[in-house]
Amino acid sequence: MDEAGRLVMETVRAADPDRYVSALYAPEDKRAALFALYGFNAEIAGVRDRIREPLPGEVRLQWWRDAIDAGGGEAVAGNPPAEALTAAIAAYDLPRQAFDNYLEARIFDLYDDPMPSRTDLEGYCGETASTVIQLAALILDREQAPRFAALAGHAGCAQAITGLLLLMPRHRARGQCFVPADVLAAAGSSPESFLAEKGGAAAGSVVAAMTALAREHLAAFREEAPLLPAALRPAYLPLALTGAYLDRIERLGARAASEMPRMPLWQRHWLTYRRAARGW
Repeated sequence: MDEAGRLVMETVRAADPDRYVSALYAPEDKRAALFALYGFNAEIAGVRDRIREPLPGEVRLQWWRDAIDAGGGEAVAGNPPAEALTAAIAAYDLPRQAFDNYLEARIFDLYDDPMPSRTDLEGYCGETASTVIQLAALILDREQAPRFAALAGHAGCAQAITGLLLLMPRHRARGQCFVPADVLAAAGSSPESFLAEKGGAAAGSVVAAMTALAREHLAAFREEAPLLPAALRPAYLPLALTGAYLDRIERLGARAASEMPRMPLWQRHWLTYRRAARGW
């Protein structure tokens, strides 16, 4: 692994420790590309945290589009994450359109517009978390990965919705609401009410509804997960933690709107190891 690769690996270790650990279970010759993909995901997911207005964020996303379209070279010189990603795209012939769709979906992160519907949320998850899983699977085994595209869809939705629940306190603090408007309405809430102190009177119902949606996709994933070949397993390993995270969120109930649940590091490592060794 070159210097750019090592820098990206350390970025993933700090920003996305669960995916970092999952990549360690991949064959050694695949890890640099996985870290490049996960480093890109961490970089884009963190854009909103580094800006005050949406326009600079859109400019940053466009820079990544241009860098990927250019295929590396001078366009990414001096930017280790971009150097590593474009090298991985070239080495594994990863579809550039998937990255373009991913970046388009991430524009939503830059604004405070409410998520319109459950369908929109699932589409957002599909273009972001599911895409990352599918791209990781292509790196691991290009021949077998396409057979499990639908499974990646459910896996990404379960993982992303759980992630949104975990980050709900941070999102609410800056005026963002990823909970779909139809889910809020069914729970007796609204974007304005949910962004109020502690999530409003219906916070418990909102958290329960989002948790149920994540569990629905997790159940669909688990139904077919035993068919996953061992070669693709590392791409799906972050799902090993999803059920345990949802358990903690459910125990918090309404408090999950303003309090982030924690899971001990040893437990996260154990759950990941168990799935890496045995599958689902």
